Parts: sequence; structure tokens; C-alpha cells
Amino acid sequence: MSKIASPIIQAKVSSPVGLLSLKASVNGLTHLQVDDLLQTHTDVAIESMANLALDHHDDVLLSAAKRHIEMTSQQLAEYFAGKRKQFDVTLAPKGTEFQQLVWHALGEMAFGERCSYSDIANVIGRPKAVRAVGAANGANPIAIIVPCHRVIGKGGKLTGYAYGLNMKQWLLNLEASE
Repeated sequence: MSKIASPIIQAKVSSPVGLLSLKASVNGLTHLQVDDLLQTHTDVAIESMANLALDHHDDVLLSAAKRHIEMTSQQLAEYFAGKRKQFDVTLAPKGTEFQQLVWHALGEMAFGERCSYSDIANVIGRPKAVRAVGAANGANPIAIIVPCHRVIGKGGKLTGYAYGLNMKQWLLNLEASE
């Protein structure tokens, strides 16, 4: 993950899981959130619906941030089409040092792999911080790419997900079918 800076550009893209909101700074993607969940998941095309500068910035900075949005959109389209198993978008989420550790550990998970909060706590060397890992997982500002959907209950049961268990199951099924 890259240096932190506030997002300066935003784009809305359609996806099989709903309308996605992407935000980026010159340093990388800062947010990927689902704005509007779809009830059906048949559309695999992602189209940029709008690029909106969030503040007045010079063209060089906006162009750099826009490249992060475009790369993210392309890689998400490939992911949803079953053609991408790993993202290489530059990420720049804001978070505490602990949150950054958790998000980095999530990003290191292999495609389709599942784990528990306890597993992540062990990976980051904080085995007693299971609840804090859960909180950091829930605060993840970059859904899908930082794969918090891959965290399941220790017994293999689906646990909470910011965008609902149906979307979580859908993403897990997409990854399992590869």
C-alpha cells in the first residue's frame, strides 16, 4: 500500500454486484464501495459512468488519479469475467497502523482462500487481537480488492459482511468457480 493522500477523483462503475464507487488520489485507489446492491448478478460489464473531480486540482494530479481509477475498472471487469485472480492496482487507503497491517495481510491471501479473524491475527503476530482484526476488517475501505469477503467464521460459517451475506457468498462462489 502506498503513501496516504485524500482522494481527488471519483468514478461510478456498474458491476455484477451493483454500482461501485471508486475514489483515488495521486498515490492510488483510496476507496472501493458498493453504492447500490443489485438483486440479480448477470451483468459482467463494467462501464465508467462518471469521473468527478472531488476538489480543484491541476491536470497532472487529476490525470494520475484517473489512471488509478481506469486500471481498477479494467481489473474489476477482468475479475468479474473470471479472467483475473490477483489485483495489482496501487492502493492508498487511510487507516491506523493496525488497520494497515490487517488490510495488507488480507491482500496477501491467495485467490479463493478463506480464513478466520484468528488466522489473520496470527499472520500479523497479534494472536490475541481477534476482535480488533474483526473491527479492522469491517473498516476496510477497499472492498473486493482487499478481500475482506474471504474472512469466514472459524467453523467455516459465513460471518458478517458490510454489503450483506448474499454478496459475500456470491464473491466466494465466483472465486471458487475458477
